[in-house]
Amino acid sequence: EIPGFLQGGSTATPASPAFTELTQDFLLSNGAVGKISIPAIGVKNYYLWEGETTASMKKGLGHFTGTSVWNGNVAVCGHNRGAKYVIGSIKDLDVGDKITYTTSMGTRTYLVETVTKISSSDWSYLSSTADNRITLFTCVAGDPSQRWCVQAVQAS
Repeated sequence: EIPGFLQGGSTATPASPAFTELTQDFLLSNGAVGKISIPAIGVKNYYLWEGETTASMKKGLGHFTGTSVWNGNVAVCGHNRGAKYVIGSIKDLDVGDKITYTTSMGTRTYLVETVTKISSSDWSYLSSTADNRITLFTCVAGDPSQRWCVQAVQAS
């Protein structure tokens, strides 16, 4: 099987990207998009706020505007260090570690599939996907030209 493709008979056809747009009805009562927990690195109920901004990351984690908030690829950023809410330890996650994402739509559990260092100019991991996944980004300490990127896919 090819990831991101639906198998049908003898030909594989691309699966349509999934996407859930952010609406006022989607937001939690405090205005957050949702909350994230990553037990393996001690992240517990960090709120996810709209926008990949300093203001968002001052309150928790930032949600990349233009990416999905539920179905498809949910993209998240956070500080590496030096702030109240940090996710610099995502670099230490192992394949299979759990990430829990709770929103007004419910709770999903994702399993880490990829932990990689990427160029700070590589935005390909923000692309829409047919499967449900969560993508986390943080800076690499001392190297502004790179980012840590973790992708986790919804547990079946």
